[in-house]
Amino acid sequence: MTPAGMPAGEAQRIESRIYEDLHMTTIRTATVTGALAALLALAPQPTHAQKYGGWLNIASRGNPSSMSIHESSSTTEQAPIAPLYNNVVQFDPFVAKEGPNTIIGDLAERWEWRNGGKELVLTLRKGVRWHDGRPFTAADVKYTFDAVRGASQERLKLNPRKGWYFNVGSIGTNGDHEVTFTLKRPQPSLLSMLASGQSPVHPAHVRFSQLRTEAVGTGPFKLKQYVRDQKLVVEKNKDYFEQGRPYLDGINFYIILKTSTWQSALVAKQVDTYTPSMHYRPIYDALRQADPSIQFIEKVTNTTINIIVNTKKPPFDNPQLRRAVNLAMDRNAIIKSVYAGGAVTGSAFIPEPYGAWGLNPEQLAELPGYGNPEQNKAEARRILKEQGYGAGNPFRLKVSTRNIPAYVDPAVWAVAELKAVGIEPELEQIETGMWYPKVARRDFVLGLNATAISIDDPDAVLYENYKCGSQRNYTDYCNADLEQKFDAQSMEADVATRRKLVEAIDMKLQDDGARPYLVYRTEYYPHQPYVKNLIPHQSVYNWLRMTHVWLDK
Repeated sequence: MTPAGMPAGEAQRIESRIYEDLHMTTIRTATVTGALAALLALAPQPTHAQKYGGWLNIASRGNPSSMSIHESSSTTEQAPIAPLYNNVVQFDPFVAKEGPNTIIGDLAERWEWRNGGKELVLTLRKGVRWHDGRPFTAADVKYTFDAVRGASQERLKLNPRKGWYFNVGSIGTNGDHEVTFTLKRPQPSLLSMLASGQSPVHPAHVRFSQLRTEAVGTGPFKLKQYVRDQKLVVEKNKDYFEQGRPYLDGINFYIILKTSTWQSALVAKQVDTYTPSMHYRPIYDALRQADPSIQFIEKVTNTTINIIVNTKKPPFDNPQLRRAVNLAMDRNAIIKSVYAGGAVTGSAFIPEPYGAWGLNPEQLAELPGYGNPEQNKAEARRILKEQGYGAGNPFRLKVSTRNIPAYVDPAVWAVAELKAVGIEPELEQIETGMWYPKVARRDFVLGLNATAISIDDPDAVLYENYKCGSQRNYTDYCNADLEQKFDAQSMEADVATRRKLVEAIDMKLQDDGARPYLVYRTEYYPHQPYVKNLIPHQSVYNWLRMTHVWLDK
């Protein structure tokens, strides 16, 4: 039965999400028949329709360094800005585990592949307007993605996802409501990249330089106010093209830098929830003890804690020293000590069942830093001695990280691991707004970083994090021969064959110490019990628009 006021399609997506989430929790202990019975018994039955009105209060961990999502890589920017924009397509907000089969329309009503998979033709909605009243057209799509792929006079200050679109040969329009992406070769992942929360459409009549400090979107909310160090306010777009949405009158994003402060605000009911990527297990335990009424959504996400080493500068232009650092890290120990069990091991791709492409435990065990920790550390000491480091020549280095607990806590742990093999590290904490600019300048030797890719597809991971010259390839690892294999897997239509290619690439990246991964973090999203339709995905970037969130009060 569909609740009053809820579109039938939305109800079906909710049922799909319920099935998926309950399946993951029951299948371990039940037969297929038993699991299906449990699903039917546990599925919540709606008792009333959604409510309109009210303001959602969200604690946000920092000032956005830019309001241009295409020029940023952090949820600090994206969380308050995502409600202002739309994509051509999107991942279904009601299906928590994303994939190509969960992509639905947004500014595009429909799409089709032509010319053997080398042309993606999108038919756009009519009647959509930008927040300033100008009509949305195909020219806006062309303008946005020509700029992002570096094919126009518009230049982005930072362009972390330029590498996603290297295979786009041209973008053409046919009138105001059809746009065609023409590819140099088939690349099925293009549609997933366009669905990413990091791929909004910008207006062609407003320059990117302006959109760094203001926002003109087509989204369900409009920018009302931004006061640095205080709050960013968005209000309901009453002319939004999706009928009956959004439910909320608006959202207050309160900028709260200290973890203890936003936790106190949540307990005091001054805020309703918090932006992504800061909710690891110790915070969950503290909040549960402080206020048992706070509810949590547990989700293993594609947020990785990883080590970035500057491969272009000494000492880490030496692959043997990168290997020693990798061997020093006991992944199981960080899961127990820093995350109290709230994390899983992985490599370049989020592991199954949370994602589709990660290495299995047997493959991981073959890699540096994933096997026996004592043997690994002994091997690290041997390498350091072989490279001439010891009592007479100590290996001193600076470990840089962002000055917030989610970064500092694992960085302190990593410093202790390095000391255990004879390295003498010094911890450097960088102000949160300066961290990514510092990393983009490669102004570090070794860093402890949190990284998430917004879609679970090898193309996004490989071309963004490992392609030679990519802005988000923070370690500047460059392997031209391996890049040919990036292209081979990208063109492969058979999933099983593609998976084998991806596994071989991943194992090579880990063996080279290109970017040592420590864990994939479990997020425990806190929220007040009256916040409804808050549905985190395995990607922290793709569910932040808040179109369907409502308040039961």
